[in-house]
Amino acid sequence: MFRIVVEFVMTVEDLTREAGNLSVKERGELITRLLDGLGRSTYDVSDEEVAQRVAETADGSVEDISQAELVSRLKYVKPT
Repeated sequence: MFRIVVEFVMTVEDLTREAGNLSVKERGELITRLLDGLGRSTYDVSDEEVAQRVAETADGSVEDISQAELVSRLKYVKPT
């Protein structure tokens, strides 16, 4: 008797495309499961800090940047 094993590997792009076919409710459930899989955060941000940062952005004392710009800037930071 022969046994055939087929391995199917999906890329992040494949997963994203497939997730786009899910209903909004199913995508929400998927997101919840993925986030739960990451475990608890090692840091906490209070509601007050969030409100302060939003106010600073609104009054122009700090400049908002895109996620792409943040990532590009982080690439140049040397770990200590």
